[in-house]
Amino acid sequence: MKTAVQIREIVQLGAPVLREIAAPVDNVSDPNVKRLIDQMLCTLASTQGVGLAAPQIGEPLRVVIIASRPTPRYPNAPDMEPTVMINPEVTDCSDEMEKGWEGCLSIPGIRAQVPRHLSLTVRFLDDQGCRKIMNLDHFVARVFQHEYDHLNGTVYLDRVENNRDIYSEQEYLKLMA
Repeated sequence: MKTAVQIREIVQLGAPVLREIAAPVDNVSDPNVKRLIDQMLCTLASTQGVGLAAPQIGEPLRVVIIASRPTPRYPNAPDMEPTVMINPEVTDCSDEMEKGWEGCLSIPGIRAQVPRHLSLTVRFLDDQGCRKIMNLDHFVARVFQHEYDHLNGTVYLDRVENNRDIYSEQEYLKLMA
């Protein structure tokens, strides 16, 4: 009999784990790593988020999930299968950058314009331990960069160029209406 997967609490800004550099995963086949990935997938699916990093559920490990899909928070997001990325690294990125709106499950109620690279190439291990290389662009590249920052103790507000680019969720929704 399979046990139900636990939805984890998403830690909020101010929690020390969000400012730590996450440790690499040494053994992808460790049952604790498998459990962590299952919990991350379940936790992310229970939200309107499009990505999640292990530090956001209190685990300082280099694991992210990118799961772009249209939601009320991101109605124009492209659809993609949830992609587990273990020990991700950026191997190349475009010089071209663009400001775009971001929010964060760990910083509810706030949106901000954040500059990000338009495209990048990343390498990582999947949940089976296979080496993968992916080219990401536009929204999915933005989501990856946001989650990757969490692995390095950075939150999106750290990347805002001007405090006037920070909005309450309420004002952001009015602007988007």
